Order: sequence, then C-alpha cells, then structure tokens
Amino acid sequence: QVQLAESGGGLVQAGGSLRLSCAASGGTFSNYAMGWFRQAPGKQREWVASITSGGIILYTNSVKGRFTISGDNTKNLVALQMNNLKPEDTAVYYCAARKAPVGSYDYWGQGTQVTVSS
Repeated sequence: QVQLAESGGGLVQAGGSLRLSCAASGGTFSNYAMGWFRQAPGKQREWVASITSGGIILYTNSVKGRFTISGDNTKNLVALQMNNLKPEDTAVYYCAARKAPVGSYDYWGQGTQVTVSS
C-alpha cells in the first residue's frame, strides 16, 4: 500500500525558509510523478509544484523563484525548499503521487502545517 508522509512544516517569519520532505513507501516511485499542494484556511487546495519521473519540473506562478522541488529516487524522497516565505504561503502542505505522467493524483499524504508570520 502506497503511503506518503510529510514533515518539515512549522512557524517562520516572513522572509524565512523551510524545507518540506515527503517520504514515500509501498511503490516504485521512480516511475511516479510527485507533487506538492497546499490549502489555506477557507480556500480550495491548490497545486504548488510537481516533478515527473522524467525530471520535468513545474511551479505555480506565485512560488516561482522562491520554491524548489527535488526528488531522490534512491531514497523515495521528495523535497520542497521554500525560501523568502510570505504570509500568503501559510497553508497545510500536502505531498501527492500519481502513476500516470498527467492527470489526477492517486495518493496523498496527511499534510504538514506551514505558518508564516508577518
């Protein structure tokens, strides 16, 4: 059974940095596309970044130049380095995985809270 577990969230001041990690188990993740999503209070969940098994990386516009997604297939880990954090980045961040190169995600983690104070 595929399981995803996020870690690394916390409270940080605006301008600070956090590194989120997602540990994956129960599958051959070198063949999966991995993504990070977030959901702020009262808002819908939104896609933040993704990396395919072929190494294609995409970001939502609001985080370009500040966030970096990376994957380590040997350790089944995906990370999201977040720099120059802003209060509007405050949200629960979720890791997700999908088998297909495109389309909806099949598996989700429980989420980790990121709070950015002004």
